[in-house]
Amino acid sequence: MVDFPPKKRRAKAKDRRFYVVGLGAFRSAPGWKMDNLATLTGGRMVLIPPRERGFVSFPETPRLLIDKSLGRAPADWELFHDYWLVFERMKSLLETLDLEGVRFERCETRYGDGRAAPTYWLCDVIRVLDAVDEAKSVLEIKYPTPDSKVYDLSKRTSFAFKEDKVGAAHIFRLAFFPMVVCDQALKDACKEAGIRGIGFTDATKY
Repeated sequence: MVDFPPKKRRAKAKDRRFYVVGLGAFRSAPGWKMDNLATLTGGRMVLIPPRERGFVSFPETPRLLIDKSLGRAPADWELFHDYWLVFERMKSLLETLDLEGVRFERCETRYGDGRAAPTYWLCDVIRVLDAVDEAKSVLEIKYPTPDSKVYDLSKRTSFAFKEDKVGAAHIFRLAFFPMVVCDQALKDACKEAGIRGIGFTDATKY
C-alpha cells in the first residue's frame, strides 16, 4: 500500500489590518495658528464641517501663520479642530491612494516675518462607513435605536471590520464614533514616504 503525502491545506487569505489614525508623539507645542479663524467660522472659535463632511465656501482663503516664537513648525499631518492640516506630500499621498475619501482646502501660508511658507492644506476625511463587524468586535454600544447608536470606547476595545463594507477604501470615518481609520496600505505608504506627525494604533488593540 502506498502512502500519499497529506494534502496541503489551502492558505487562508490574510485579512487586511486596520489602524486608528491619530497624531504621532510630539514633544513641543505647535508654532502655528489660523490667522483669520474668526472670519472663516463666522465668529466661532472652532472650525467644524457643515452638516455633511467637507468644506463650506469660506469667505476668504484660510491664512496659516507659522511662527517659531510660538513653537515647532507643523509636520506633514496635524490636527486642526475637526479637520486635519496636511503638507503637500501628505496631500499627494492621499490623492494618489484614495482620492474619493478626502477633500482639501488650500491655505495661504506665511511665516511670522511675512515671508511665504510652504503650502499647507486643510484636509477632511469625508468617507463615512458603517463597516464595524460588531459581532466580532469587543466594544460597548450605547443608546441603540433603529436609526442610531454610539460606540463607548471607555473600556478595552477591539475593532473588526466587514471587508465587503470597506471595499477598496483605504481611509474612512466610523459611522458611530468620531474616529478615522485606515488600512495597512495607507500606513505602509506613509512610512515609505517619510510622513511626519501621523500616528497609527492597531484597531484590534485600541
